[in-house]
Amino acid sequence: MTAQVPTNVPPTSPDGDAGSWAPCSDRSRDRRDSLVGTAGFGAKWLLVEIDGSWGEHAFLQSRINTDIGRAIVRRAEAAGLRPVAIRRFGRRADERRASSGHRWAIADARQGRISMRWGSVDDPAELLEIPLDGSTGHPTTEPAYLVCTHARHDRCCAVRGRPVAQALAHADPENTWECSHLGGDRFATTMIVLPHGLCYGRVPAERAHEILTATREGRIVRDLFRGRSSLPNVIQAAQAFARQELDEDHIDTLPPLPDAIHQTGSQWTVALAHAHQTVRVRLNEDWSQPLLSTCAARIAAPVRTYEPVSLHFTSPPGQ
Repeated sequence: MTAQVPTNVPPTSPDGDAGSWAPCSDRSRDRRDSLVGTAGFGAKWLLVEIDGSWGEHAFLQSRINTDIGRAIVRRAEAAGLRPVAIRRFGRRADERRASSGHRWAIADARQGRISMRWGSVDDPAELLEIPLDGSTGHPTTEPAYLVCTHARHDRCCAVRGRPVAQALAHADPENTWECSHLGGDRFATTMIVLPHGLCYGRVPAERAHEILTATREGRIVRDLFRGRSSLPNVIQAAQAFARQELDEDHIDTLPPLPDAIHQTGSQWTVALAHAHQTVRVRLNEDWSQPLLSTCAARIAAPVRTYEPVSLHFTSPPGQ
């Protein structure tokens, strides 16, 4: 991907040579940043259909009233839901004008509570009245594929995301949506499969159908997988290392056990369930060299990383 150098980018980047600039997703690929354990948190999600263009903040700079958008975000976050704007891929301007309704969905991504309900309102202000506890709307077992194409937030999301959204929309138009910022711009294309909260990064268009197929078979695509949004990053990382060791790709495998996490200094131990065993994964937490993690970033900062130390298997007493 090539990009014109914007005028407000400093001439020297800690990620590259003096005087050079490159999109954040290109820099991340060059550094070989790991996807492991990088999914942004979201135990429950509120999806709101907002057609048309979005500004840097989709709920505050879009076709809906700014005050209503702000109130929707505040209400969702107060109820423990992460709000995301969605729109259909490739809808023309005349189709947007003719569309008077706004679809919405509430997704619970917590393992053991997986659910998704859809509804619609004529006026976005009605979203301030619908229950956010999952008691309304129409339940569905169909997954929703959300691809970040939020150009005003980061150009990489749009340039890399739109071909992926197009490929998914061609294969499954009813369940494919463009979405606003998901986090991890440097891993564009980023996407999430709800309600399970399966976060992916660096998805190329030619592999979009692979994710669709894997999801319907109850699997993940391991080399593109960032983690489950409902879990802390350290558990995401532990699951990734255990999956690699066990050659395991089923969506619901290796759930964390109660009181799964223990920390001693920079080392973590995470307990996961697998068949009739407990898998204890030890990891080291570290920090990268300072980097610019988005195209718009001006101050370089380190990011958290995890490295596997060991895996141990134990059986319950009496087995």
